[in-house]
Amino acid sequence: MRLILAPMEGVMDPLMRQLLSELNPYDLCVTEFVRVVDVLLPKKVFYRLSPELRNGGKTLSGTPVRVQLLGQTPQWLAANAERAIELGSPGVDMNFGCPAKTVNRSKGGAVLLQEPEQIYQILKAMREAVPAGQILSAKIRLGWDDPTHVHEIADAVAQAGADELAIHARTKSDGYKASAIKWDHIKPVVEKLSIPVIANGEIFSHADALACQAASGCRDLMVGRGSLQIANFGHVVKHNAAPLSWAQMQPILYRYTQMEVNGDKEIYLPNRIKQWFGYLRKAYPEASEQFARLRTLRRSAEIVALFEEHATAS
Repeated sequence: MRLILAPMEGVMDPLMRQLLSELNPYDLCVTEFVRVVDVLLPKKVFYRLSPELRNGGKTLSGTPVRVQLLGQTPQWLAANAERAIELGSPGVDMNFGCPAKTVNRSKGGAVLLQEPEQIYQILKAMREAVPAGQILSAKIRLGWDDPTHVHEIADAVAQAGADELAIHARTKSDGYKASAIKWDHIKPVVEKLSIPVIANGEIFSHADALACQAASGCRDLMVGRGSLQIANFGHVVKHNAAPLSWAQMQPILYRYTQMEVNGDKEIYLPNRIKQWFGYLRKAYPEASEQFARLRTLRRSAEIVALFEEHATAS
C-alpha cells in the first residue's frame, strides 16, 4: 500500500507536513494548491507553499512532497507545472476536487467536474509540459452532483495522459457528509483504467482503510482529516498500530508549538493550534478539557508555556 497525505487547504501547511512526516510512514505529501490564473508565477510563490523544494522536493525527514496546482487555463497551468518540476517537485498534481465556493466561482477546483472536455485540455497541456518520467496526477470527486459522471471524468484524465488519479468518493454536492461516502463507485473506474487509482474519503481507522480498499478495489489510499485526528495515523492505517494516547500526544503538541514559534509564522500559532484541536477533539475526549484553557489564550508565549507544562507532566 502507498499512503498519501492529502492536500488539505489551510491546514496541511509545510510545518504540519514536516511534523506528520516525522511521525509516520507516509509515502507522499501533496501541497496546498498553487492558484494559477493567467501568469507564470514567480519562484517565490512555489517556495513559500513548498519550502521542501529547497530540500530536493522532500520534507526534512525524507518524504516526497508534490506541488499541487489549481486553475482553469491550460496554457498557464502547463507553464506553471513546468516551473514546479524545474524547481524540484517530484511530479505535479492537478486539483479538480476542491469544493470551496470561492474557488468554484472562479472556475477552479470541483466546478470543472462539470466540464470533462476542459479537464482533458488542461491535463493534455500539462502532460506536454511535464517531462516524461515525471508523474502528472489529478485529484477529482465522483462528480458535481451525479456520481455516475465519474466515468466520463476519469476517462478524460486518463486520455489526457495523467499517470495517477486520486478519487474522493463523494460528489461536490455531497460535501463531507459521512453518509454520502461511495467507495464502491470507484471500483468500476479501477477496473477500466490502466493507471493507478487512489481512494480518498472517510478513512478514520485501520478498519476503515481495509473497508475502503475492499469496496473501491484500490490498493493505495489518501488520508486527510484522520491524519489530524490521530498524529500517528500512518502507522494506524498501515500497521494496525494503536493510536497514540493523549499523554503521548503532549510532547508532540509542544514540539508543534516550538516549530511554529521558531518559524516565520508565529503570529498564526494561536489560530493554527486551535484549528488542530478541532480535529483532535473528535478522537480524544481529554482534548476538550485542555482546549478550555487553550481557547482563552491569545499570545504565542502563553500557548507554548501551556503545552510545555503538559509535556513535562506527561
